[in-house]
Amino acid sequence: MKKFLSIALSASMATALLVGCGNSGNSTGSDNVDTSGELVWKIGGIGPVTGGAAQYGQGVENAIQLAVDEINAEGGINGYQIAFNFQDDEADAQKAVNAYNTLKDWGMQILEGTVTSGACAAVSAETNNDRIFQLTPSASSTSVTEGNDNTFQICFSDPNQGTVSADYIADNNLGTKIGVIYDSSDPYSSGVYQNFALEAQAKGLEIVATESFTQDNKTDFTTQLNKCKSAGADLLFLPFYYQEGSVVLTQADQIGYDPVMFGVDGFDGLLGVENFDVSLAEGVYLLTPFAADATDDATKSFVSSYEEKFGGTPNQFAADAYDGVYILKEAIEAAGLTPDASNEEICDALIAQIQQVNYNGLTGENMTWNDAGEVSKAPKAVIIKDGGYVSAE
Repeated sequence: MKKFLSIALSASMATALLVGCGNSGNSTGSDNVDTSGELVWKIGGIGPVTGGAAQYGQGVENAIQLAVDEINAEGGINGYQIAFNFQDDEADAQKAVNAYNTLKDWGMQILEGTVTSGACAAVSAETNNDRIFQLTPSASSTSVTEGNDNTFQICFSDPNQGTVSADYIADNNLGTKIGVIYDSSDPYSSGVYQNFALEAQAKGLEIVATESFTQDNKTDFTTQLNKCKSAGADLLFLPFYYQEGSVVLTQADQIGYDPVMFGVDGFDGLLGVENFDVSLAEGVYLLTPFAADATDDATKSFVSSYEEKFGGTPNQFAADAYDGVYILKEAIEAAGLTPDASNEEICDALIAQIQQVNYNGLTGENMTWNDAGEVSKAPKAVIIKDGGYVSAE
């Protein structure tokens, strides 16, 4: 589903970077010109392409590259080509800041990233200080945008995910007694859980067990599962990432516990976990803004192009990232910007312009943004069926 783009240090690949090839640390200096002296847009990306969350970063990098190649083939943005440079942060905050500094030295003008919330929050403070516009495809924590007027989200915020999850479960009568397992050490998981609990109460859902874990203790969930089972929970709400999700599903099966499993966008990637018995994911729900099996022309074209170029089916992180490049294009063109503008001029113009955008993309129709950096769009429910993600509608 997600392929690495190889790092190359040859002169030929350095040239390729300046017309759109990503995942390279090569630099042409701090100015925004290509090797022929032509002005270009320098868009950077940051995310995990190695480590436990690599599926997210690889999908984001690939999809941005796909959009950049398409736009460059059509003449660029306001007549200028895009140079794209993606850096690995392994979903680590300090490594993300290091990656950001590498991109800043390269001459980055706009950042699409980072991918995970903890890393993005650290980088958002840097981009705000440097007045570089930042659009994150998938970092959903409010800590990413709070106090950072230059950072905007393409994905749902954590409060939104928690709220709409409770609404969907209640409106579709998926469970009568709810158990929750969440990562108390992760702002993403904690933020989703907190709003889920509030909305569940408002919707009359009975939460019979609330169990937590931390990043230091995420390999054995039998205690949490047994407590939920003993409490009679017929649905488990699991607001965390797919790696831990695969362990929970495996261990639930081992103790003979088979409730409805309901995740959020962090579960996207579950089917790609190495050595995981994907039959255990059958019937798992997750909320996502994107379903690869959708039959609209835009989705079919994106999925086909992605599969042809990278192999595998794109996940919602990829779809969000792809939308992000076109959202930037629309805002840049509406603002009449050119690459010779300063980073601060670009940042200020895009902050104002993105709040005027009403974008129809892969991950939502009539997407709009408020001054807090949050996107407004409708989620979709997906269920895993026959080893694939299909719409639950």
